[in-house]
Amino acid sequence: MSVVLELAGVCKTYPGEPPVESLRAIDLTVEDGELLAILGPSGSGKTTLLHIMAALDRPTSGSVRIAGYDTSALSDRELSGLRAYRLGVVFQQFFLLDNLSARDNVASGLLYQGIAAGQRRARAARALDRVGLAHRLDHRPPKLSGGERQRVAIARAVLGEPAIVLADEPTGNLDSAAGGQLVELLQDLNRQGTTIVVITHNAEVAAAAQRRIVLRDGRVVADAA
Repeated sequence: MSVVLELAGVCKTYPGEPPVESLRAIDLTVEDGELLAILGPSGSGKTTLLHIMAALDRPTSGSVRIAGYDTSALSDRELSGLRAYRLGVVFQQFFLLDNLSARDNVASGLLYQGIAAGQRRARAARALDRVGLAHRLDHRPPKLSGGERQRVAIARAVLGEPAIVLADEPTGNLDSAAGGQLVELLQDLNRQGTTIVVITHNAEVAAAAQRRIVLRDGRVVADAA
């Protein structure tokens, strides 16, 4: 299998008195086709790690390679392009626009790829069908349940067929039933070939992954199937 994400000796330190070491010498490799969960208590560095894996922040030291690209060698503009073409990110808060339909919210994920509007909307419809929302194409977010809104966010993340999808506490705003359905969806997408990394503090979500990494005090303390 090919490597789609690789972190080597990644550290992240925030200035202060004293400085805060959020990540300490993180070594992590994600291969194509994996479904991986990253767990840890509050303050363990999970969110900082997500931001670095998503190329939303740069490490203080160490290297990050995404789909073969060394992020330290890329400009901010090139990093934006990398995120647009190679990464899909799902956040706990959904980040959907209430005045747009589900289809147009998903289609917005291709805005920066120079694809015609009609083709964007057609691909968005197919992505929504893939996550079980073919019957909700023209519904706006206020008319959707929390679970449905998260599915829209996932459809937007997988729309461009990225090398990897990063999901930050994707069940955090859902009840247990909707959360369970979402975990099943992530497993189904993974079986179809999508590489997925889930950041979570939920042991049930983590149990659904093939591999689990535990963070504590900014360090990887466990990595096991």
